[in-house]
Amino acid sequence: MITMGKLLTFLLCILLFEGWMVQSVPYDYTASIKCLSSPMGALYKGGIIENSEFDGGLTGWSVPWGVTANVSSSPSGNNFASASNNGQPSRSVYQKIQMETNHHYSLSAWLQVSSGTAVVRAVFKDPSGAFIAGGATVARSGCWSMLKGGMTASSSGPAELFFEADGTVDIWVDSVSLQPFSFAEWEEHRRLSAGKARRSAVKVVARAADGAPLPNANLRVQLLRPGFLFGNAMTKEILDIPAYEQWFTSRFTVASFENEMKWYSTEWRKNREDYGVPDAMLRLAQKHGIAVRGHNVLWDTNDTQLSWVKPLGVPQLKAAMRKRISSVVSRYAGKVIAWDVMNENLHGSFFESRLGPNASADVYRRVARIDRTATLFMNEYGTLEQPADVAAMSSKYVAKLRQIRSYPGNRRLKLAVGLESHFGTPNIPYMRATLDMLAQLKIPIWLTEVDVSPKAGPYVPDYLEEVLREGYGHPKVEGMVMWAAWHAQGCWAMCLMDNNFNNLPAGDRVDKLIAEWRAHPEGATMDANGVTELDLVHGEYNFTVTHPSFDKPTVRTLTVDASSSAVEHTIDIKV
Repeated sequence: MITMGKLLTFLLCILLFEGWMVQSVPYDYTASIKCLSSPMGALYKGGIIENSEFDGGLTGWSVPWGVTANVSSSPSGNNFASASNNGQPSRSVYQKIQMETNHHYSLSAWLQVSSGTAVVRAVFKDPSGAFIAGGATVARSGCWSMLKGGMTASSSGPAELFFEADGTVDIWVDSVSLQPFSFAEWEEHRRLSAGKARRSAVKVVARAADGAPLPNANLRVQLLRPGFLFGNAMTKEILDIPAYEQWFTSRFTVASFENEMKWYSTEWRKNREDYGVPDAMLRLAQKHGIAVRGHNVLWDTNDTQLSWVKPLGVPQLKAAMRKRISSVVSRYAGKVIAWDVMNENLHGSFFESRLGPNASADVYRRVARIDRTATLFMNEYGTLEQPADVAAMSSKYVAKLRQIRSYPGNRRLKLAVGLESHFGTPNIPYMRATLDMLAQLKIPIWLTEVDVSPKAGPYVPDYLEEVLREGYGHPKVEGMVMWAAWHAQGCWAMCLMDNNFNNLPAGDRVDKLIAEWRAHPEGATMDANGVTELDLVHGEYNFTVTHPSFDKPTVRTLTVDASSSAVEHTIDIKV
């Protein structure tokens, strides 16, 4: 017979056990964008991968038909698997694994090829038999490159993991890891990371002018502006529709103009510039304290060029390009916080194909000379969203950014990573892994054009929330802008509100997240020493203190940021 006491003890044990399970394996943010002489050890000791570092030969691994494989050792004694395809398209050894539904799988591996360079992809054959891209990297001969990625299992059963290259090279594999996380575990990692990156425990001390503490003083706390910038794309319709203005400005702290600042909007006809609309939009944003990103200076894809620009010869194109840079950047220098300098530089090559391989790098140099305060973004799609988009994978993104920085005069540029984030069905483990990799650049990272394809149907709100939570929860992401610009005739991909400016389901999710990310204690009573401790989201605050010893409340405006949680740090309010 189970008594109530035993039942309560049993339930308590289950809860404690489940709590332990949620936090059982911390997520490992380790990543490398260097090509190393020896690979790092396998993350999570390989996770569910058997013989992850090949110290047991090929135990646990299988060799595809037509492939010759063995385990070799480097001069330092490191063991790795080598797979030769005898002149055929290259594929590595593979491992059979067991996947569990509703789990995220975090993948990492170190790769090398026998000669030259090759794009090496990680591929899963999931329990349904579908082939799923798990990530890719540019592998080289003579050194080891890290691939980090993953996938989400939507069914349980046997699966396979293997690597393939886009050239006829031998593939060398080492330090393979595949770590499963339940959805609950993944969310707990995200919650803990966001709490550490976005909030601080702050000691507030109230003292009188003579330094004496104010015991039992009352404190009111008002968040004026969140530290984490979160926004949306803005359209010119906002200038004429007060309801649109109210809806937008009551929610967001940063904006990108959808099209209005682009070259084809300001100089549709040669030498007939018109900045009236973006000027007015900028004034509206400034009125409401909304920061503006400059989008964009130039666009590198062929299909976005003006009809009068496409046929220009080299001297004429250089002159037109430099005129555009000078015109738009000098006009808004000091008024925008950032520039998307050469938009979609990895998928396009309009300017490079005509002006040489350093055309983009030279544009960055020229923009930086005119606007010395703005951050310069390399804005790109596919990097975060598509594991199969090898044109924009993190290793090629890193290589392009390094090329830009290495150009004469560019060493001290204020560069940043801009990830457009146009999602279909998000691969959340790949998204986090890519952020880990790009974080190694040690520069700001933003999600700049977040949306979810309408093809996702009723799952759009769920997918949007997952993507936004993943961005907010990553410690190296500094801001996010959605690409849900409103037009009466419809949105480009995703709408947050209808034509009466009432929220759609996706808009409700955004409002829920905004409320959650701004939540903070609104007041407290000081102890006998005039002290209280608060857990506050980073941002600018008004702290209002009232006490019987003075006639009126005293207000102090203070900023809470990461340094506010330092040991012995206090916000000292002298009244």
